[in-house]
Amino acid sequence: MKKILILLLALSVFSVDAQTKKRTTKKRTAKKTTVAKQETPAPAVEAAPVSPNVNTEVTATAQPEADLEPINSLSILNAKSPAAFRVYREIGTVKKGDSVISARNKPISYGYIDEKDVLRSMVVWEIIDMNEKINQPFYHNADGIVSQNKSLYQLLIDNIMSGDIKEVYDDEMFMTKLAPEAIKQRLSVTKESDWLIDKRNAGEKLTPEDIKAGTDVIETKTESVKLLKVKGMWYVDRRDGQMKYRLLGIAAMGPDPTMMAEKTADGVSLGNKDELIDLFWVYYPDAREVLANSVVFNSKNSSSDLTYDDILNARRFSTIIYKSDNGLGTGIIKDYIPNDAEEQLEESDRIKNQILEMENDMWNY
Repeated sequence: MKKILILLLALSVFSVDAQTKKRTTKKRTAKKTTVAKQETPAPAVEAAPVSPNVNTEVTATAQPEADLEPINSLSILNAKSPAAFRVYREIGTVKKGDSVISARNKPISYGYIDEKDVLRSMVVWEIIDMNEKINQPFYHNADGIVSQNKSLYQLLIDNIMSGDIKEVYDDEMFMTKLAPEAIKQRLSVTKESDWLIDKRNAGEKLTPEDIKAGTDVIETKTESVKLLKVKGMWYVDRRDGQMKYRLLGIAAMGPDPTMMAEKTADGVSLGNKDELIDLFWVYYPDAREVLANSVVFNSKNSSSDLTYDDILNARRFSTIIYKSDNGLGTGIIKDYIPNDAEEQLEESDRIKNQILEMENDMWNY
């Protein structure tokens, strides 16, 4: 009897073990089926059409040709093709392994400043004269094979037209925003000669040669932009007791094409090349990413990686203060000190000394 009971117990254990293995096999099969479903490729999505860019040069470089092999370094020493090097340097991408990644720099973000942390402050407007030797890197404009150095004006206008810089305004108070088309009209004027107008009014057929000969295009180019304006704020940070500077805006000054196009009966231009206007104002924080990826010309080192964002934030330039929020009328020096250039320069130096004394006065009080 005992042998029969032991035999029945062994059969029951064997049956339970077989059922458990069967369930495990089913679960594994179901799991494999689920994984197989996940590996099914998704349907291809049609790429959205790319809208045409305002700046044709930027558009051409933004879409590299299929036969251009990606570069693995932004150094010309490792380039296999000068054409591919120029294209991918402009885009800012390099090949790492099997993938192409961005080599663009991210500017160091400004720290948060609460309004209660500003103990004292002063906003000043300054002029950068690119005729001065220390400021000449802002004016240098060349596309070399080792490095690409654009003038600051050319860099700003190219990226405004391409849409990479969006915060562009008409004045220093950043009130009226300017579209790229409005800036283009401000920088270029087309003027037709009198004989071409008379010929068109007479109903005569105009040939392409006639239109070319009778049309003048007056344009503000890099060569004629030799002055820049910067607007910034000096402030004393209460937290660490230091004097700091924050750049707020930058503007390019050049001759007015509209006035240069107007001529007298003798053919003399009514405009003066020395009479400059503010072409546009750029809100500086919006332009930092562009400037942080643009190398400044260095006559002693063509491989220098010093960017415009570096030298502007470090104030490695020479300026003359022409306006401040000192409470004297509009704050423009020539308004309350007229017709005396020497006194105006002395007033500019006095404001600079006043800014330096702000930090010392904090410790005295």
